[in-house]
Amino acid sequence: MDYRVKKIYGAIKNRSASVRVPGSKSITARALMIAALADGKSTLYGAQFSDDCRVFAEALRSVGVKVEQCEDGTVNVYGCGGRFEVGKADIYVGSAGTAARFIPAMLAFSDGEYTFSCSEQMKKRPVGPLIRSLEELGASFTFLGEKDSFPFIMRGAKVPSDGVTVNIEKSSQYLSGILASAVCAGKPFTIRVEGSHGMDYVNMTLDMMWSFGVNVEVSGQKYTVCGGYEPKRYEIEPDISAACYFYAANKILGTDIRVGGVMPHTMQGDHKFIELIKNFDGGEVDMSSFSDQVLTLAAIAPYFSRPTRITGVNHIRGQECDRIAAAVENLLALGVRAEETADGLIIYPSEPHGARIKTFGDHRVAMSFAITGLRCDGVVIEDAEVCSKTFSEFFKVLDDVISRLT
Repeated sequence: MDYRVKKIYGAIKNRSASVRVPGSKSITARALMIAALADGKSTLYGAQFSDDCRVFAEALRSVGVKVEQCEDGTVNVYGCGGRFEVGKADIYVGSAGTAARFIPAMLAFSDGEYTFSCSEQMKKRPVGPLIRSLEELGASFTFLGEKDSFPFIMRGAKVPSDGVTVNIEKSSQYLSGILASAVCAGKPFTIRVEGSHGMDYVNMTLDMMWSFGVNVEVSGQKYTVCGGYEPKRYEIEPDISAACYFYAANKILGTDIRVGGVMPHTMQGDHKFIELIKNFDGGEVDMSSFSDQVLTLAAIAPYFSRPTRITGVNHIRGQECDRIAAAVENLLALGVRAEETADGLIIYPSEPHGARIKTFGDHRVAMSFAITGLRCDGVVIEDAEVCSKTFSEFFKVLDDVISRLT
């Protein structure tokens, strides 16, 4: 479906509104996996169940973990203590990047055979660094398409090694997935890290592991995991990535949209975006540690008084789409001067005009450029339903906010 954005700049009567967003996708996925590896029943509050998280939960069910969604919105996970009842399974990871990295890492510690399938989009996202680490662990792979890419058959390690090396240059999720899964080794397990990346999501993983009773010893680029998870009741924060779209709207509209439950102290690195735009009016910014908000900043950058240069984000070319190319193509369609650079892009102050926004199957393209259209007449988001990946109700929530502001 297409969504025509309503321009409300200059027609705002009430500047304040409040909204709620789903629970954090990143925290939900980690909570599901950690609870699955705990020994007993955990209850999760505020979990997100977008497409990605539903895929993650179904992958856990495929290997015998009971995941129960309750009418009151809570989720019960009956953990297996790292011992899976199902030793052979077909697992679908769809387009869910977290599931695609975390579930193979978890099952690589298990002596079983697992066939992983995925969406067409995921086939274009190689996971070579993760494969190398899991082979070092003792797993083996038969690729059903391109090497180092989904789909594949993985045979888990009969006797896991005592540790692995993982390269995080392209994604910190490789490290997070192995860290959270390492309790399955049943012995002290050491992870040595090569390369560099924003570490906010790794720190989130460590915090959550600690919350479920596992402490990780950190010495420079080496992590040692001991012990096992304890089941517990766990509250999931609102998704800061989703909240950022409404703070971006505040920036270009002069409104005061508040997102319920967003606190100044959070595990989520995208809070840096909220802090950045408070006084930002263009300039150079390294977004390597909160790169999910590159599209959001690019979508509102034409309204700043100075050019905006975003750096440190070459890795986002390999996400749901090439996000740098997608941003520039859509900005140019809007009449905005923009150009790609080696590790990011530059957006120049412009007066956007109406255009059809190509989403390239990427939820963040759709949501980001909807914000541009709040100040520019004639913006149409193509295939707006891609938002179901993380925030299926986004346009409904946006319409509700618009009605209250105008």
